[in-house]
This record gives sequence, C-alpha cells and structure tokens, in this order.
Amino acid sequence: MGTAALRRHLGRAVRIAIGRYRALKPDTIRFRGAFESHEEALRHVRPGKVKGYDNNGVSEVSKALMQEVPLWDYPMLYWLKRLSPEIDRVIDAGGHIGVKYRAFAPYLELDRIEWVVYDLPAQVRAGRAEARPEDKTLSFVERLEDAPPANVLLGSGLLPYLDQPLADLIGHLRQRPRYILLNKVATRDGPTVVTLENFRLAEVPYHIRNVREVPEALSALGYDIVDSWIIDSIAHRIDTHPELGASVSRGYAARLRDAG
Repeated sequence: MGTAALRRHLGRAVRIAIGRYRALKPDTIRFRGAFESHEEALRHVRPGKVKGYDNNGVSEVSKALMQEVPLWDYPMLYWLKRLSPEIDRVIDAGGHIGVKYRAFAPYLELDRIEWVVYDLPAQVRAGRAEARPEDKTLSFVERLEDAPPANVLLGSGLLPYLDQPLADLIGHLRQRPRYILLNKVATRDGPTVVTLENFRLAEVPYHIRNVREVPEALSALGYDIVDSWIIDSIAHRIDTHPELGASVSRGYAARLRDAG
C-alpha cells in the first residue's frame, strides 16, 4: 500500500472511530445511524423516543425558524414570485402548519392564491389549531387525493422526510401540476442512506438520496428541470458515520413538458 493510500485508509479508520464514539452520546448529536430503509431506521429509534414526524409536539420543533425566510428559501421565493401571474393554487406538500405561507406572505399576493398544505395528521391538526384570521387562503388536507388541482406543487424540505418515491407522491394528485418546486433535497453520490434525526422528543428518519434519484424521477414523470441550485450552508454529515461524507442540499424547479 502506497503512502497516499495508507493515509486515506488511516483517515477513514479515524473517522469511523470518532463516529462510533459519538454514537455513545446520542442526545448530543443531530444525526445517528445509517440504514437502508425508512422502516429499518424506525426499528432503531431509541426507547423512550417518539417514532417519526406524525406525533403531537413535533410541530413545535424549529417552528419559529421555518416561518422566517432564510437564505436557502430565496430560490423558492424567486420562482413563486416569477410564476405568480400563472398561479391560482399551490399545494404545499410537507407544509407543516403553513410555515411557508406565513413566511412568504409579505412577498406574494396570497390573498388571491389558494395555498393548500398537505401533511401528516398531527401536523394538520396543529396547523388548523393555529390558524389566524389573516390566513384566509390557507387550508389543510391529510390526503393528497383531497387536494384540488394546482398550478404548483411545492416541496420545501419535504424529500428528506418522504418515505416513498417522488413518483408515488405525484401519483396521488388529481392531476399533475404545471410546475414542481423542490428545496433542501439531501443528496449524496453513493446509494441512498436513511439516518435518524434528533428532534429531542422524537427521532425522525431522514433520507439522503442518491444524487440522480430526483432528476431521473422528474424526467420520468414528464418534467424538465429549468433551474437547480446547491445550498452549501445546510450540508450535513451523519455524526455517527462521518466516513460516508457530507450530503449536498439541492433544489429544483421543473416544468411539465407538455405545458409549453
């Protein structure tokens, strides 16, 4: 083994050792474990922790931050603003309690755009409970089949928590939207890995997808990617498995091919 190869081998061994040491203190880290599937990750949730996102109380995690407009939201806001003349309805998949509706309200004419949040039942219950008088065009559904047809499907931070292929999600819609906007898609060069994200009271499966998965899915669904971006500030490493490398957070704007 040459000197360079030996250094790489030793470096990997050190990273593995550090990661396994961090695993001994799971409450102090954000991401734990590397699993092949959503179901396998759920089987490794620690005793005493709530399993997954569909639980009361999880909606409170990072709620205030999600109702702001951090830098990584600006590509989505740009596309929504650009497409605004064409939009009368948005389906916000994984839209939590309507956080992006509230964050983007100062910049979009939401009094004329119907904003339909699709999320898990616990999040929908929390969203309806926190509805404000000014949220006049905001509504919630627990099933995509119950959402009316929309011009735009928005998925801001949806993909890391989605436990199904993108094609299956789109298949539940009454009709395909003209545009799909996806943000904060966690990707890697190797096979898809599912880790567990620490939500304090809960551990939630977090999908780091193969970099080709989403573009290939969009193409197969009949969409052309018209814009894409990388968000360097929210790359993640799995604390217990640093040898797997950092994820790359990506975003996509895609248009249905026959939409002109």
